[in-house]
Amino acid sequence: MTTTVNINPYLSGNFAPVTDEITADSLQVIGEIPANLTGMFLRNGPNPQFNPIGQYHWFDGDGMVHGVQIKDGKASYLNRYVRTRGFQLEKEANKPLWTGLLEPPQMDNPYGPSKNTANTALVYHGEQLLALWEGGEPHGLKVPTLETIGRYNYEGKLNSPFTAHPKIDPITGEMMFFGYSLVQPPYLQYGLISPQGELLWTVPIDLPIGVMMHDFAITTNYTIFLDLPLTFRPERFQKGEPALKFEPNLPSRFGIISRHGNNENIRWFESSSCYIFHTLNAYEEGKEIVLIACRMNGTTVLENLTNTTDQDSNIPRLYQWRFNLETGQVKEQLLCDIPSEFPRINEQELGRKTRYGYSGKMSDSLEPRFDGIIKHNFEKGLFEIHDFGNQKYGGEAVFAPDSKGTTSDARWLLTFVHDEKANCSELVIIDAQDFTSSPVARIQIPQRVPYGFHGMWLAH
Repeated sequence: MTTTVNINPYLSGNFAPVTDEITADSLQVIGEIPANLTGMFLRNGPNPQFNPIGQYHWFDGDGMVHGVQIKDGKASYLNRYVRTRGFQLEKEANKPLWTGLLEPPQMDNPYGPSKNTANTALVYHGEQLLALWEGGEPHGLKVPTLETIGRYNYEGKLNSPFTAHPKIDPITGEMMFFGYSLVQPPYLQYGLISPQGELLWTVPIDLPIGVMMHDFAITTNYTIFLDLPLTFRPERFQKGEPALKFEPNLPSRFGIISRHGNNENIRWFESSSCYIFHTLNAYEEGKEIVLIACRMNGTTVLENLTNTTDQDSNIPRLYQWRFNLETGQVKEQLLCDIPSEFPRINEQELGRKTRYGYSGKMSDSLEPRFDGIIKHNFEKGLFEIHDFGNQKYGGEAVFAPDSKGTTSDARWLLTFVHDEKANCSELVIIDAQDFTSSPVARIQIPQRVPYGFHGMWLAH
């Protein structure tokens, strides 16, 4: 008799967590690190410290930040857990205390129904590095040690969850954020933080029902919210269905509000039913607001991979929407039919029209693996592909601008790449102006870096 053991793909291979927090100097470099590239590459991601209770989803793991410090052509590495309250409680108990997204909410858990994992993204603003998770408050980290300072609530002014994808205007220095609630109004709150890091105000935005809203976008004068039909309906539990589920019969709604506006002057536009995890950029062009984002026909991302039957609905592709502020018309257009996600731009151009954008090229696998990067030339409608190589998979490509550069693609893209044959990881540095060539430098990381979520470049 043969016994079949189901192995969770997010707990095996390079999705599996690493157990050690290390510091390593004088890393081996293949190639040459650019002389004027000075700063720290940082990337957040899930890394459970204990074997999980019940079904494990990739989104569940404790936050771990991996950092590579670069200076004078040399590199060092360290990785540290984000020591949240939940992490510390489980460490003291020496066991997991929470289940994950694929299990029913633990309303009777004495420590609370959910754990802030601080595992999704990072932002540096107001001279503070923050680890982000959209279901709760940020966590402050020290630079360059990545030591956890603790929960960061803007001197008690933060009264909502905080998106994993706040937007910093590169000209004004303002940071816009939002927080959403699935269970009770206001289902959406919108806030603004001064360049110095002071939370100035938060205003409620009316939504008809709670939805999962992972990202949003800004332009020079406007903010764009994504009210998409990944809805939360508790009554679905009684039917044995997930409470959070995509409803393809509902339209997508895009709310456009002036940056310093409120619910009184938001304007809603409707388009075909879809889901968007990540926006690339938005900008103003005449009477139109243009949004570029990775669009899926739907999503079953919060369902068990082995139970998912409609894989095509989960395939993201880069799309463009044009919202006409005079006529109310919406135009939706496919920009690139190659599946891709984790889109990024040169952040110095955020909210303005850009010539170039970058997205992770998705491999043909059930799990989210990226086998290359796509460089999109929006002016010419063309793209190029940087291929990581056979059985090599990377992550989100982060742009590190050249302070002396004169074009929007000057200069480097950085991402961790894992060689699944050799089971080793490296940080690659790609010249954005010589995009399809081999990396100019490959920094060898002395331990495996698991696949993760979002990163950033912190220039020194």
